[in-house]
Amino acid sequence: MRKFTLVLMAAAAGICLTAAAPGAEAQVAVDIGVAPDCPYGYYDVAPYACAPAGYYGPEWFNDGIFIGVGPWFHGPADFHGHVNNHFHPDHGYKGPAPKVGEKPDPARRVDAAHFKGNEMRDGHGHVVKGKR
Repeated sequence: MRKFTLVLMAAAAGICLTAAAPGAEAQVAVDIGVAPDCPYGYYDVAPYACAPAGYYGPEWFNDGIFIGVGPWFHGPADFHGHVNNHFHPDHGYKGPAPKVGEKPDPARRVDAAHFKGNEMRDGHGHVVKGKR
């Protein structure tokens, strides 16, 4: 009986200490600002420079408006879209890229029939393995 009383008292003390512990609150605030205004979308890694026409496939656009990537992504949670990473500087691309604020040239729009994507990504820049 004495062991049972000790176990009961230890459990009660543990409950009291747990209930009295102050809760910690996270105070993290990240201000990412406004998404870049790029005519054909922006790269999915900082510094989020504008990507050239042909980097993103047509599924990244809704009525001609880029749905975003990285912290500004506003597509569905299970979104996967094609990219042509040959147009990414990390893969050796050194060609022209539009500047922030430039307007799209309708002649440079990539249509679904002619897009040559070589990688599938989610809206946060992660490569989706096994999909092309």
